[in-house]
Amino acid sequence: MTTLDNRSVPPAIHVGADDLPFAEIGGGNKLKVIQVRADEGLWIVENIFQAGYEVATHRHTGPVFGYTVSGAWKYKEYDYVNRAGSFLYEPAGSVHTLTCVEDGTRVWFQMYGVNLNLAPDGRVESVTDGPGALAAYVALCEAQGLGRPNVLAG
Repeated sequence: MTTLDNRSVPPAIHVGADDLPFAEIGGGNKLKVIQVRADEGLWIVENIFQAGYEVATHRHTGPVFGYTVSGAWKYKEYDYVNRAGSFLYEPAGSVHTLTCVEDGTRVWFQMYGVNLNLAPDGRVESVTDGPGALAAYVALCEAQGLGRPNVLAG
């Protein structure tokens, strides 16, 4: 019989629902950065969006996994609507424009790589990545009096 030697395995890490604050990003829309592992290109965020909120059209350089907790949102480029309980896989290279359909929509994203934010002519206008999202989140939390969040980073 084989046994597992747990001494060589790092411990599991728990982040409770209220362990990290949501930072206001404008118009009642909010961001929580849960984990960033720059060495893996991984960044995990949770958002709360209000109806009409739109994220710039962007291309992902790595895969993205999304889970809708509540509400509804969609990509302008597709007919389907992501509703509570929906799971979405986006392959590297996908291009889309997120738009929120219902107030209070809550979505969790696990992303790898970067977002290349695109101008209408397809030119890259800016780049968003995990370390940048983390720096913005920390600055927002501190500016909003929420303190420095203890995000899982490595």
